[in-house]
Amino acid sequence: MFRRQIEVIGKENQELLSKKSVLIVGCGGLGNSIATIISCMGLKKIYLLDFDIIEEHNLHRQFQFFNEDVGKSKSIMLSRRLKKRGCRTEIVAFNKRFDVNMDIEVDLVFDASDNFEVRIEIDKFAKSKNIPWIYASVEEEVGQVGVFKTTSFDIFVTKKHQVKGQLPPMVSLIGSISAMLGLKTLIQKQEEVLYFVDFREDLKIRKFNL
Repeated sequence: MFRRQIEVIGKENQELLSKKSVLIVGCGGLGNSIATIISCMGLKKIYLLDFDIIEEHNLHRQFQFFNEDVGKSKSIMLSRRLKKRGCRTEIVAFNKRFDVNMDIEVDLVFDASDNFEVRIEIDKFAKSKNIPWIYASVEEEVGQVGVFKTTSFDIFVTKKHQVKGQLPPMVSLIGSISAMLGLKTLIQKQEEVLYFVDFREDLKIRKFNL
């Protein structure tokens, strides 16, 4: 099933992925993109967490949701769609807010929360479990995505500002980069890094080693 992927990462790394579990915090635009991609990689288990419900204005960038899903739980509906793919990965949905004291064991956390306060809690959770996490954010035609292991996320937190709009292609682009960094992290081929992706004119990507 994963023949073309194995051609790139090898059988040993594919076997390694089959033993890995991840948590995705947030099942909106970024969460949809990240979960859709990594659910096809042959992981052991994916936990989806989101307290929110689907609204009509979500549909243009949250591609796994449809008109009939409006008013329903994001995490539960996303889990149902992913399970239909039959990619051998167990999908578990939590319809609640993120809790730094969650009693689950995972190898990696994906941030798709769109919330700095939640990201600080994710950082605390990851540090307490001694696991890495993937940070991702999108505003208009720019985005950021990075891998945090030992570096504290606190140093990147700035004063609050009004959340700006999002374009579906930019959300998918950052989600794809996030999934790629997650894959490389799970097979132990990715160090701490932060990328700034600017698509306001020509595509520009700046890399910062953490």
